[in-house]
Amino acid sequence: MTAADLPLPALAPEIARWRHELASGRGFHVVSGVPVDRWSDAEAERFFWCLGLHLGVPGAQNVAGDLLGHVTDTGDQADDAYVRLYRTPADIAYHCDAADVVGLLCLRAAKRGGRSRIVSSVAVYDALITQRPDLAPRLYDPFLLDVRNEDASGEIRYLPIPPCRHADGALRTFYHSDYFRSVMRHDDVPRFTDEEQTLLDLYEEIASSPDLYLEMDLAPGDIQWLSNHTILHARTAYEDHDDPARKRHLLRLWLSLP
Repeated sequence: MTAADLPLPALAPEIARWRHELASGRGFHVVSGVPVDRWSDAEAERFFWCLGLHLGVPGAQNVAGDLLGHVTDTGDQADDAYVRLYRTPADIAYHCDAADVVGLLCLRAAKRGGRSRIVSSVAVYDALITQRPDLAPRLYDPFLLDVRNEDASGEIRYLPIPPCRHADGALRTFYHSDYFRSVMRHDDVPRFTDEEQTLLDLYEEIASSPDLYLEMDLAPGDIQWLSNHTILHARTAYEDHDDPARKRHLLRLWLSLP
C-alpha cells in the first residue's frame, strides 16, 4: 500500500505540523482518538501504515526487515542477552531508535504499568554540562553498541556509536543505555573506565529526574510520535491481562523524515 491508497487531504496540513514539531520543535507529539475499538487489528495496521507514509519513509526495525512492528509480550525472557526488550513486559531503559522518528499506535493497554517516559536529550546534556562539564567531551567519542545478534550476516557483534554530534548548529543524540552496557558481555570489549562509568550513570540519573521527564499512559487510539534525535524514551514494566485477546499491543513505525 502507498499513501495514495489512503488520501488525507484535510489532514495534510496537520501532518505537516507534526513533521515540523518533530524535526524542529519540541520533538514529540501525541494524537488521540483513532477509533481502534471499531477496527480489526488488520484494519488498524493498514491505517497506521498509510498514515506513516504521509509523515515519512518507513524503515526496517529488526533483522527480519519488519517495517510495521508489533510491541507486545511474546513470552521471551528479559534476561536473554539476545532478546529485544519490547518483546517482554520488562522495564526498558532510556534509548533512541535507529530512525528520525518512532511512532506508536496503542491498540490495547496493559492491565497495569507500561507507562511511556520521555525526556529531552538536550535538557539532559545541558544539566550534565552544568554538573560535570569535564565528562561531556566523552559523549562525542564512540561507545560500543551491542547489536544483540541483530546483524543478518552474523559477523558484527557491536558497532561504534558516538552518543552526541552537532548538525547545522543543533545537538543530535543517539543514546542506548541497555545496549551500551550489555556490550560488556563480549570478552574482547575493553571494560569501562571510571570516567565512562561515571558518565553513563550520571547521564541516566539526570534523565530519570522527575523535574525533567514526562510520563504518560498511552490509551487505545493514542499515537505517540517521537524524534530520536532530541528525545530519549523509556518504558516502565507492566502486568498484562490474563485474557490473550486483551494483551497489551502497540503498533510501531520507524520513519525517516523527507
